[in-house]
Amino acid sequence: MIMSKILIVVDMQNDFIDGALGSAEAVKIVPYVKQTIEQFEGKVFFTRDTHAENYMNTQEGKNLPVPHCIKDTYGWQIRAELDALRITEPIDKLTFGSKDLLEVLKDEGNIESITFLGLCTDICVISNVLLVKAFFPEIPLIVDAKGCAGVTPESHQNALQAMKVCQVKVINE
Repeated sequence: MIMSKILIVVDMQNDFIDGALGSAEAVKIVPYVKQTIEQFEGKVFFTRDTHAENYMNTQEGKNLPVPHCIKDTYGWQIRAELDALRITEPIDKLTFGSKDLLEVLKDEGNIESITFLGLCTDICVISNVLLVKAFFPEIPLIVDAKGCAGVTPESHQNALQAMKVCQVKVINE
């Protein structure tokens, strides 16, 4: 039985790196994320936060009134140097966690482990990790802390601690 390793690259999009919701911490992780993708021995999937023009009228838009990742804009696109490494189409997600990611993983069959990195640790990374954990409780999940950044360094650390409590292995802290 062949087991596969999976790497999930969460929302490494221009708006989260140096655009509307960007941060110095997000910019800093790009080279490491690129290196990790290049060296990963397994399948790599990307998620992409995707909003419509009516974003400000959505529940998320009312709580986070910063238009970002509007479909087909520059900010929505995956960072160019990472996108160049992409083999499969990104998994567009309309909210923090992705049901479509679960379907992709279900189709993969025998998974040895799933590693996550990307943005933002405290919103979309943790949401997808816990969603995957709920649906695949026996697959070891790993979060590469060095390849993640949160809204703030404190909320990044809080999210890492919360995932540890939920039996997720956090590496490279």
